[in-house]
Amino acid sequence: MSRLTRNIGVAAKGFAMGAANVIPGVSGGTIALLTGIFNELIGALNALLTPKAWKLLFKGNFREFWEYIHGTFLLWLGAGVVASVFSLAKLMEYVLSHHPVQTWAFFFGLILVSAVFMLADLKGKKAVDVLWLAIGAAMGAAICLLSPSTTPDAPWFIAICGAIAICTMILPGISGSFILVLLGKYDYIMGAVSNLDIPVLAVFAVGCVVGIVAFSKILHWLIAHFEKQTLLVLIGFTVGSLVKVWPWADKAAYQAANALTGCPEGELHILSAVICALVAAASVIVLEVLAHRAKGADKDTGE
Repeated sequence: MSRLTRNIGVAAKGFAMGAANVIPGVSGGTIALLTGIFNELIGALNALLTPKAWKLLFKGNFREFWEYIHGTFLLWLGAGVVASVFSLAKLMEYVLSHHPVQTWAFFFGLILVSAVFMLADLKGKKAVDVLWLAIGAAMGAAICLLSPSTTPDAPWFIAICGAIAICTMILPGISGSFILVLLGKYDYIMGAVSNLDIPVLAVFAVGCVVGIVAFSKILHWLIAHFEKQTLLVLIGFTVGSLVKVWPWADKAAYQAANALTGCPEGELHILSAVICALVAAASVIVLEVLAHRAKGADKDTGE
């Protein structure tokens, strides 16, 4: 395989990751795991954050620095992610405005079935696991029910959103865009991407950088020392947070969409919502089957 062909392949995988990160319920980390680049991605990010990398950079050893951080890999992967996010943002903005019930039903199906698979993948289940799961579910539900319906558009809050979302975007099973939904900023950020609102995107990007530097180490430490407990709390948090994506939760958006599409007032769209949720569930099942096959192939080849 030529170097150009490999780089184009990495960009294509980045495009798939970007698409996943735009949709609440699908994790970019899951796509990275499925496409076989998760370990290289984590290794590159860790290398980028080491003192050795910055020593090489500040000493002017640019070639060594680039090779040490897997620069070519990150560049092509990042290009694919950015291209995907910007190309899909307008689509997400449109469907949320015109078909909110069906869109949120799709997200609901994605998130619910993803949580089920994450729970099923955990090994060595014990009775005490229910406690950790319940703690996470209580936290998720409490945040959704007690948080204000609107959150500030101030730069400091947008930066915080970026910092938190970026950490979850690289974890398999945890969706960064779902975190934006919980923080009340999914529509806002998608609108900024769609309209190329540079000031908002710049602040969000700064938050992402700070989040990777400050929080990724904490997340990695938790996974390394308390992997099972951390994952159980995260799964519970995801399940408890489903109240946020209930298809008919946003009455204002639902009524506005009815007015746009000319649907009768009070139309619930139950059948279409159920179909969308089932399609989403089927999509997750297909991804999980492919991921398990990929893992099996890696074991067979000794990788």
